[in-house]
Amino acid sequence: MNLLIIGEENNLEECRRKFGNHHYTLEHDHREAERFITGSDLVFDFVLDEEPYQIEIYTSRAEARVFVNTAKISLAELSNIANHQVAARLFGFNGLPTFVERNILEVCVLQEADIPLLDELCKSLNTEYLLVDDRVGMVSPRIVSMIINEAYYTVQEGTATREDIDQAMKLGTNYPYGPFEWCRRIGIKHVYELLEAVYEDTHDDRYRICPLLKKEYLLLK
Repeated sequence: MNLLIIGEENNLEECRRKFGNHHYTLEHDHREAERFITGSDLVFDFVLDEEPYQIEIYTSRAEARVFVNTAKISLAELSNIANHQVAARLFGFNGLPTFVERNILEVCVLQEADIPLLDELCKSLNTEYLLVDDRVGMVSPRIVSMIINEAYYTVQEGTATREDIDQAMKLGTNYPYGPFEWCRRIGIKHVYELLEAVYEDTHDDRYRICPLLKKEYLLLK
């Protein structure tokens, strides 16, 4: 398959490791990527959540099959931005760093009628998938980010150090990484912005961002 990756070098490398032997084209910018859409069998758009107005490049592309990183924005919201005029077939996927390479790809659809095509595409990619509801945060990003946020509260309160928390969670719950290790791998920017988006969507206090996490996020800018 001809796969167009819109994102960064690390996104391309994750796709290579996950999907194996295909022809890959990497573009960092939507405008540059637009000219490759027609010749691609499948597009993986890792950065549309950062520039949702760029959804317009898919409005007249009925031939396009596009996996959009919807960890921080839903397919329904993207469709609304485009006045529900997107001709391309869109599928949401969890494209945050470290999640693509997992055994099962976390995905969502706007309409049940798209599930047979999703199944066909995932078979072509030789990957299993888990279909989840089209909601901001999906499932695993929401849970992992909430764990990271709680770990920040624990440090802020002086209960334990970051190192102790990481070790306790790996030994006590058999997590592959501790919360702060996870945060470094995913990127604090993604963790903060995902929690912000989920809190805005749900107004659930479980996702209220820890002040220490917010401070460290702001210091990145």
